[in-house]
Amino acid sequence: MEGVRVQEAEACFLPPLETRVKEPILRQPAAMLPLKEKDKPIVQKLLSAGCCARCILRFCCTRVQAAYRQPEQETLKELLAFISNPQDPAALESNGDNKSHDAAVSESTGDNNPHDAAEDPPSKRAKLEPSETTAGSEEKEEEDAAAKSRVCVVCLGILQEFCDTAQAVKIAEAVKAEKYEFDSVMCSVSLPAQLCVREHSCWLHVKKEVRDKILVLDKDDIIPLKEAFKWVVQGLVSKGLGGVAMVNKGGLEVGVEFTHEATDADCHFLASVCPDCFKPGKKKQSVFTRMAVVKALEKISEAKFLKHYPCPPTRTSSCCSLQGVQCLHVSLFIAGRYNKFSRTLPQTPWLIDGERRMESSVEELIGASVLSSFRAEGFNFSSSGREDVDVRTLGNGRPFAMELLNPHRSRLSRAEMKQLQETINESSDKIRVRDLQIVSRDAMSRMKEGEEEKTKSYTALVWTRKPIQSDDIIFIDDIKELTLDQKTPLRVLHRRALAVRQRVVHSMSARFLDQHHFHLELKTQAGTYIKEFVHGDFGRTKPNLCELLQTDTDILELDVESVDVDWPPAIPE
Repeated sequence: MEGVRVQEAEACFLPPLETRVKEPILRQPAAMLPLKEKDKPIVQKLLSAGCCARCILRFCCTRVQAAYRQPEQETLKELLAFISNPQDPAALESNGDNKSHDAAVSESTGDNNPHDAAEDPPSKRAKLEPSETTAGSEEKEEEDAAAKSRVCVVCLGILQEFCDTAQAVKIAEAVKAEKYEFDSVMCSVSLPAQLCVREHSCWLHVKKEVRDKILVLDKDDIIPLKEAFKWVVQGLVSKGLGGVAMVNKGGLEVGVEFTHEATDADCHFLASVCPDCFKPGKKKQSVFTRMAVVKALEKISEAKFLKHYPCPPTRTSSCCSLQGVQCLHVSLFIAGRYNKFSRTLPQTPWLIDGERRMESSVEELIGASVLSSFRAEGFNFSSSGREDVDVRTLGNGRPFAMELLNPHRSRLSRAEMKQLQETINESSDKIRVRDLQIVSRDAMSRMKEGEEEKTKSYTALVWTRKPIQSDDIIFIDDIKELTLDQKTPLRVLHRRALAVRQRVVHSMSARFLDQHHFHLELKTQAGTYIKEFVHGDFGRTKPNLCELLQTDTDILELDVESVDVDWPPAIPE
């Protein structure tokens, strides 16, 4: 978001940015807030409306973080001194004398001394001093309690009750209880959607005031409540966690969620005014999401808003509630290569109609130990291609990567990674991993780069219906760069779109075994269906080995000998 702008116009022109930046700041002897002369009407208006000191700083577009970190009561005193300074010419303006400043002070603090009551007009006294005849009314008592409440009408207490060391310690302790290992922390805040409505109301409340004084207050320049909260709390939480770095992205995300049930209905009127903004969804607990409310406030006219919602917002005697602290660590990525030695082991869990067909899978055998070591909640497995359940993967193995979800450990030493690799290899004789290492998210893309340009080598045991001699297959060694047209195989048609794909067999060699069997070695373009090339798939792959040998052929065994991907980096044994 662009920097703060609260601009004073001269005639019909706005001053240049340089002028605004260098504008002198008024500093009272007892005040250190970076406020300017033009902020006075905003401060006075919001104090009277019942805004807390930190929210007033937000509306004054104050970006000095230290101003938010000082105790809220001290900031409030400085604001009161700022608008009440008799030496300030603005205090003597014809449309706002010291009496109005006193009224703002009185109403914002709830203190009504006899002198102030005598100076205030009857209507003001009636608002500040409930009459004896109505004191017994239950409804009047509720109004009085709300009027005397210190709860901010905009943030509903978030910047008052939750921005101190005690609250930060609670957040830090909640994080420690989850037993994460982390290098940095990112703070996220979830706010009730109705706070957007209340902030919009207060913005309209001061908008007319600043417009009358030839000022401009752009809503986008108001400091977001989330930012102000983070400015105060992040440093305190960091201290409670031993000085860990606070970042804007990555690391451990510590989320705090606030609710305020008493004002949940504040935004409900928007559904009738802007129905297009509120559409139910399967996963939505409520249509009044923060994004939907913001969208509706952007569409609604000022007149319609003021017709349905008070300006300024009504006061409330209850603060927001902190629902809890949620921790979520960014994903961690593990890479390596695996060998598969079994012809009855799928790469991923094999389920048909919800029923498991094989006891385990490559990803489960690897994932069990990795999850345990990093204390992750789950993982996503990917690899450079995949082999069928009855195909072995030999040689240097197939590159694979795992995204670990919400890991509680984020790092392992080289020795610990080596031990993890040994644990995986000792857990089963069906697989073996090598080059196990932690990689970055960006490095993951290297495994998929140029997928179709990669080459793979295979060894196949081929059967022929017609008896053959060694001379019958010798011509195979001379075939180079054979282009195939492969229609999507019948066996994968249920999960892949019907299409004709061109693939290249770069080279082949045949080794005679007996009259009906020979070994076939192939080097092909990645993505070539080897089984279909051998048996033809009812003519869906052309040319095929049946046509070349002029007899029915089938593949009995298939091994992947190499996957020519230079990733991840090899780790010496």
